[in-house]
Formats: sequence, C-alpha cells, structure tokens
Amino acid sequence: MSDSPKAQSGDFLSNLGRIYGWYTGGFAAFVLVLAVLEQVGVPNRIIGYLFVFLTIGVYALIGYLSRTAQVSEYYVAGRRVPALYNGMATGSDWMSAASFIGMAGTLYIQGYDGLAFVLGWTGGYVLVAILLAPYLRKFGAYTVPDFLGARYGGNLARLAGVIVLMSASFTYVVAQIFGTGIIASRFLGISFELAVFVGLAGILVCSMLGGMRAVTWTQVAQYIILIIAYLLPVVLLSAKVTGVPVPQLMYGQALEQIEMLRQTKEALAGAPSHITPFINSDPINFFGLIFCLMLGTASLPHILMRYFTTPSVRDARQSVAWSLFFIFLLYFTAPAYAAFAKLEVFTNVIGAPIASLPEWVSIWSNIGLVRINDANADGILQFREFIINADAIVLATPEIAGLPYVIAGLVAAGGLAAALSTADGLLLAIANALSHDIYYRMIDPQANSKRRLVVARVLLIVVAIVAAWVASTRPAGILAMVAWAFSIAASGLFPALVMGVWWKRTTSAGAVAGMVVGYGVCLFYLVGTQYYGMPLWFGIRNISCGLFGIPAAFLTTFVVSLMTPAPSQAMQDFIDSIRTPRGGVRMVAGEKVLD
Repeated sequence: MSDSPKAQSGDFLSNLGRIYGWYTGGFAAFVLVLAVLEQVGVPNRIIGYLFVFLTIGVYALIGYLSRTAQVSEYYVAGRRVPALYNGMATGSDWMSAASFIGMAGTLYIQGYDGLAFVLGWTGGYVLVAILLAPYLRKFGAYTVPDFLGARYGGNLARLAGVIVLMSASFTYVVAQIFGTGIIASRFLGISFELAVFVGLAGILVCSMLGGMRAVTWTQVAQYIILIIAYLLPVVLLSAKVTGVPVPQLMYGQALEQIEMLRQTKEALAGAPSHITPFINSDPINFFGLIFCLMLGTASLPHILMRYFTTPSVRDARQSVAWSLFFIFLLYFTAPAYAAFAKLEVFTNVIGAPIASLPEWVSIWSNIGLVRINDANADGILQFREFIINADAIVLATPEIAGLPYVIAGLVAAGGLAAALSTADGLLLAIANALSHDIYYRMIDPQANSKRRLVVARVLLIVVAIVAAWVASTRPAGILAMVAWAFSIAASGLFPALVMGVWWKRTTSAGAVAGMVVGYGVCLFYLVGTQYYGMPLWFGIRNISCGLFGIPAAFLTTFVVSLMTPAPSQAMQDFIDSIRTPRGGVRMVAGEKVLD
C-alpha cells in the first residue's frame, strides 16, 4: 500500500474483500489460539499482553504499509475509498471509547434515560446524509475549515472554523486517550498515568506516516475487531440466560428478571427502575441532549472528513447509509449489553458477603472504577454500598459473568480498537486543519508538498502529546467529555455549514459572527457551570450547552447576513451547482473548477 502506480492501487482496491476476509479469519484463529493457551495454564496477564500488543502491531503494520508522500493521499486518501469500506471506516471512526466503553455503562446506570445518547447519535447521521455529506464532497475541499474559507471568501471564517474544530476535537480526543489509558492500565498492569502514553504510541503508529490513507485502512481493520469483541460476550450471556444467542431480541427477559429482583431482593432496596423514564433526567434535558447530539454528529470535522475520501458524490451518500448500518450493529446491542450485565450484578454480586466477592471487584477497585463501602457493617453488600463507574461495565462484563479470560482480553482489544480509531481520526482532523488551513493557506502558501507533510506530522505528534498529558489528569468521565465536544461543534459549526449550503444569502460576516456567538455562548455556559458554580439556566445541564449556543448562532448568522451585502452572483451560482445532484467536483485543492 505504499506509493505505487495506479494499476497497483487498483489491484489493492479490487481485492479488498479478499484481504479483509483473510484478516478476519486470521483474527478468529488468533483468538482461538489464545483460548487454548488459557486452558493449558498460560497466565491471564500474558494473554492480555498478547491481545493488546499484537493487535496494535497489526495496526502499526497497516499504517506503515500505507505511508505516503502525496498530499491528496495524506489528506483524503486519494478520494478512492469505496462506499462500503468508507462506511466501515466511518463506523470505526465514530465508535469511540464513548460508544464502546461508555454507552452500555450509561444505560446500565441510567436505564431508559441513557437512550438519549443512542437516539441522538444515530439520528445525527440522517442529518449528515440529507444536509451535508454529499454537498461537502461535491465541493471537493480537504478539510471543514477549507470549505468555510472558500464558501465565505477569506481566512477569517477559516480561522474561526479551525478554533471551533480544535476545541471540539481536542476535548473529544482527550476522552479517547482516557479510554486507552483505562484499558492499558487494566490489562497491562501499569499505572493509569503511564498507560495513557502507551495508548498514545498505538495511536501515532496508525496515523503519522500515512495520514488519511493509513487511518482509513486501519479503521476498517479496527471495526472488524471492535464489532466482534462487542457482540461475542453479550451473545454468550444471552445464550446463558435465555438459551437464545440473540441478545437484541431476548434482553426483555433480562429486564423482567431485573425488575423482579429489584422488588423482591432485600439487598436491592433503593435500586431505581431500569425501564421507567425520566428518573435521572427530565424531558427537557432528555430531548435537549438528543438535539445537541444530533446536530453535533452532523458537525464533527473528523466524521465529515471521511466523506471527502469517496470517489464521487453518489458514493458519499451511499457511504453515509453504510456508516449508519455499521453503527447500528453496536447501538442496537448496547441496551442488551446493559441489561444482561445488570442482571449478573444484581444476581451474583449484590447481596453477597463482602469477604467473598469475586476477584474482578478487587481488580477494578484498584483501578478506581469500583468502590465498596460497607456502610452498615453487616458484611453483606447492599445496592447502595456498591458503586461501579459506567466506563467499567463493558470491559468488566466478561469477568462479571464468569466467562473465560480470553473473552475479557477480546473485549479489551475491541475497546482499544474503538478508542484508537476515533483518536486517529480526531488527531488527523486537528493536524490537517493546522497544517493545511493555518500553515499552508494563511502562513506559507508557497510551501511544497514535502514541507506541508512534515508540518502535518510534527503537529500531529505535538497535539497528541498534549492530549495525553491532559487525559492523564483524569478530567471527567468519557461520555461527559464527548457530549461537550458535540455541543461545541454544533454551536460553532453546524449553522455555518448548513446555511452555507442551503441559504445562498448567507454572508461571510454573518457566518463568522454566528460562529463566534454560538461558540462563545456554548463555552461560557459550559465553563461557568462546570468550573465556577454558575447556576443552570432553565435547569439545562451543561452536557446540553448547545441548546443555547445553536439557536444563538443561527439567529446571529441570519440577522447579520441580512444586514450585510449579499454574496456575489458568482458565489450564489456556485452554491447552486453544489446542490445539483449531477456534475463533478466543484473544487480541487481549494480552487474553483470552471465549467
């Protein structure tokens, strides 16, 4: 996959099914070998090391083979990624530590109210397909700020876009490195602070040499591992509990048993219902979070960038559909994962003597994700005396259910794949924005390809190291950090992107003012309520701070655009051409294509 003639590249693309088929078979064989090693007495720690390091080694090999010195390959994978595989790569890019590690854990703790994350994140892809992805692909830019700079005619909009992109993506990537730290700490037996930098090394080897080309083919490989790792434990649990290995259809039985235990088991006194809505939230916060997550999904630069890599506008649209399918496989399973995990805890952990709790409790307690407090000193674990962090549920479920350790190692490999794939995409979005939009477009427009790629790689390393350091301070839970990123992106980018495509009258001044106001309002509310004790407005939690930033941005963009001169007729005609289903790409490397 290193730089080669087009014929060789075409051979690789035409054999993708065979290549990844062999890869999947090889991974299955690898898991079976480790299962055999476990049965013959190989220590669990060795199996954990093999899972983590061999999978990272495979990703590193793909990254090395995909190295490139071509700008278009580095930024947009040469725009040759087929829709199916781009959908799979997008699914992997999307299936972050928040989805893989945090989603089922949030549903475990919040029950019905946790469905806001499922609804918001999946619904956002409908907006991506309808409002943005095909049109941005037809525009032909390299990055989201590239579109803003060209559409609004200047570097001010580009700079504003970069600032919002940096804020949202950096918050998001810290959460991913945080996730790799949890996994590496548990399965490699090292401190969390060291583990985040071990995870960082895995992230960099996937993306540094090959940019988007390396990240694309690595993400396809990572999706295969993460979806197998996510589905297998809950399939085994479903078969164990119900006799039917289809958890998505059978977890209703688990919910019935949870409710029965909650009402009859004395140790579960005080446990909230798993199926009653609005226990942990209220309607305005529930639907407000869905709204912010939907619009944030349609604004995240590292996701929108993926649709710049397809061969055509039609492929971009098809790619969104494939993305939604591959994401659906995990999200449709997350509620079942939460239900079966909670049933195991309620049945075998709550009400058990504290002195004889299973080994996994002490292991996860040492990491800081499980806490036991025998408040009444009776030696029996009560519901209120057992606290488990949402980020531990998926990773600990194989051990909670007494499954073989090889399954726990497989889940760790899947969680690592999810965190690495998203972190790669995020770091690439940040580095590309800095190197292409700031350095090349604004500082040194004469820079040659070699210098541009060197700058991109150096910036990638610098941003990654800073993000790892921030993650090592344990700033917040994974899901909270991710949700903040969505509100920031939606407030700062969504109005400018959507109005830039769908309202020709949107002016540069209007777009910039909207980005500044939306981003400013969102950040003010988030920082004020999170760190300075500012009271909540109308009871809206800061996880949904976009509820204030998004309307402010739309209104400001609309009003200022009406108060300033309309864009030129040439630009308005150009926007019309982007919305026309037929026709070729309208820009190449940031320059308009003349008919």
